[in-house]
Amino acid sequence: MRSVRPPLPPFTRETALQKVQAAEDAWNTRDPLKVSLAYSEDSVWRNRDTFVTGRVAIVELLAAKWARELDYALRKSLWAFTEDRIAVRFQYECRDLTGQWWRSYGNELWHFDAEGLMTRREASIDDVRIAAEERRIHGPRAESERGVEIPLQ
Repeated sequence: MRSVRPPLPPFTRETALQKVQAAEDAWNTRDPLKVSLAYSEDSVWRNRDTFVTGRVAIVELLAAKWARELDYALRKSLWAFTEDRIAVRFQYECRDLTGQWWRSYGNELWHFDAEGLMTRREASIDDVRIAAEERRIHGPRAESERGVEIPLQ
């Protein structure tokens, strides 16, 4: 039996915003297994220069990511949507094993099946070295900050 992951396509602006916030919330848990449940069993990913297929590979990719991206905190913002596709822009901050802080800027293209599971994710990401005092993303988004756009820079 397949799982269902509301909200389901076809998306409206409201349901697309809900899907984006749900993704942000899940990724901020830094729990690879929990995050993977939003994707179909055969989901296809491009993450930077890495290509993976399936939940098992997604869990492995995310576990490795969060082992090297410490204190990871993410913000996502809806860019555009159609009936079964959503485009987002995002920023996240983390520090590496040497203590250097980074802000990563990116765009994702998402495609969903009828059960609301993501079948395809393509992510383009650029990293910028920042000083600790330049940080502006400190953990998951507070309820009062939901819906607030992330700045360009």
